[in-house]
Amino acid sequence: MVVDNGSSDHSAQVARDAGARVVFVDGGGIPAASAAGYDAASYDVIARLDADCLPGPAWLERIEAAFAAHPDAVAVTGGAHFIDGPKRLRQPLAAFYLGAYFGTVYLALAHIPLFGSNFALRRDAWESVSGAVHRGDAFVHDDMDLSLHLGPKRRIRYIRGLGMGISMRPLFDASGFATRIRRGFHSLTIHWPHEFPWLRWARRLRR
Repeated sequence: MVVDNGSSDHSAQVARDAGARVVFVDGGGIPAASAAGYDAASYDVIARLDADCLPGPAWLERIEAAFAAHPDAVAVTGGAHFIDGPKRLRQPLAAFYLGAYFGTVYLALAHIPLFGSNFALRRDAWESVSGAVHRGDAFVHDDMDLSLHLGPKRRIRYIRGLGMGISMRPLFDASGFATRIRRGFHSLTIHWPHEFPWLRWARRLRR
């Protein structure tokens, strides 16, 4: 399934010609588009990736195996590697980019966050939080917001080997990168004070 959130090219038709179901969302940005896709999904597991991602041929099989190996997990996520940009910089910059994201957000949430370009969640987990996520706030970092609502009571697992090819483009757009950081802070602070990091850590330790 492909969610079309106001594309200006022929993406929707290309997807439809390839046999994909296309869901149209008029406005609302990424949070609205993501939520609409999850709502429309009809299977027990919902896998998510972005339009510029390149999954490996065994990506879905690895997701299935991860859920089978970790029945306690409501969602699984993984890392990524850059598929464009200077070849010598791809590995170190991916390590920096993803390490900074997972490290800082882990401290803020008290658990592993979802990485929006590479994750899957159980449908019943989505249904349990679908009314609480901020799907109407276009400035929200939707995967961070979803992570915050899922945990720490529910378990998110990081799966090594669940790799995903992504574009290095965000690192070469200073304005866009700054906007990503602001969106991240916004996604956290709209949940405060009830979801202050130390309160989430306390709830996790009690669990």
